[in-house]
Amino acid sequence: MNNPRASVFDEPSDIDVSGFAPKSTADTRAPAAQEVRAVAERANFRSREAAPTHIAATSPKRAARRFRTGRNVQFNVKALQETVDAIYAVSEDQGWVLGYTLERAIAALQRELETAT
Repeated sequence: MNNPRASVFDEPSDIDVSGFAPKSTADTRAPAAQEVRAVAERANFRSREAAPTHIAATSPKRAARRFRTGRNVQFNVKALQETVDAIYAVSEDQGWVLGYTLERAIAALQRELETAT
């Protein structure tokens, strides 16, 4: 521990890098790629390559919806795809933002529950 660490500010002339060079020939001791693949398959080795992702064809990509409404609270729910499609369809048909559609749906549900009691 008597040797001080090299400083990044030292002049590069005192560093000898002549021993570093790219390999001139391929490594002859390395097994062939087919042999490695066969050994991996026999050992049930699981590849680390990502599996291809499949996007469900039932939910098409919607256009971006950006409105300035003053609503600033996020509300996330899990719902059936049909329900999500229906709320988007109503919003788009009426030209409403999703928050307003939700407000209207809640108001209608409250009216329905009041008349049911």
